Amino acid sequence: MIKALFFLPVLVLLSGCSNKNRPPTPYESETLKVLPLNSNVFRHVSYLQTNDFGKVGCNGMVYFNHEEAIVFDTPTDDKASKELIEWIEKKQKKKVVAVVVTHFHEDCWGGLHHFHDSQVSSYGSQNTIDLLEKKGLNLLPQQDFNDSIKIKVGQEQVVLKYFGAGHTQDNVVGYIRNEEALFGGCLVKSVGSGKGNLEDADVSEWPNTVQKIKQEFPHLKIVIPGHGKSGGMELLDHTIQLFE
Repeated sequence: MIKALFFLPVLVLLSGCSNKNRPPTPYESETLKVLPLNSNVFRHVSYLQTNDFGKVGCNGMVYFNHEEAIVFDTPTDDKASKELIEWIEKKQKKKVVAVVVTHFHEDCWGGLHHFHDSQVSSYGSQNTIDLLEKKGLNLLPQQDFNDSIKIKVGQEQVVLKYFGAGHTQDNVVGYIRNEEALFGGCLVKSVGSGKGNLEDADVSEWPNTVQKIKQEFPHLKIVIPGHGKSGGMELLDHTIQLFE
C-alpha cells in the first residue's frame, strides 16, 4: 500500500505533462475546419464556390506563442472568420494580434471585415494593396510592407517575405523560425496536385521563386499550401517540378 501511494503522485504528474503537450483536438463545422499540426501550428480550412473548380477548400495557418495568435489568410467569408476567432479566443484562450493577407485573391481576404470588426491588426504587402485597389475594393489590409516585415507574436518574431512572382505577382509567405514552419499559400502546391488557377500566374518565374524559398529555409518541418494537405519540404520540390 505504501509503495502504491508513493508512485501515485508521479503517475498523476506524468499524465498531466502528457495532456499539456498533446495538440488540441481538431475543430470541424460545415464552414470551417481547424487541424492541429502540433501544439502551436494549425491549418484552417474554409470553402469558396468557384466557377472553374466548384467548391474549393482553402487553407490558412494559425500560430500560437504564449497567449497570442497570428492568422495567415482569413477564412473565405465573415461567418467562417467569426468561427475561427471564437475558436482561438474562447476555446484556446489566445488573443489574435494580427492577420496577414498573402495575396490579392478572395480566398486570402474574404473574411477580413470581421477581423477588422474584432480589432485585429491586418497586414499585406504594398503590392497586394495596390492590386486590391485596382479591383475596386475598399476592404484593404491596414498595415503595408515592401519586401519583408517581422511581426511579434508572444515572444517570437514571425517573418513575412516576398520571394518573387508565381501564383500571382504579389504572393508572400510566412515563416516561423522556432517551429520551422512555412505558410506557402497558393505559391506552394500540395503533393500530387496540378497547376490549379493560372489566371494571374507567372509560370516562368514560379519555380525560381520557390527555389529561393527552399534555399533560405532549408530545414522546414511544416509546409502549408494554399489548397490541399500540408507536409514538409516535398511540397516545395513538387511545386518546382510542376512548373519547370
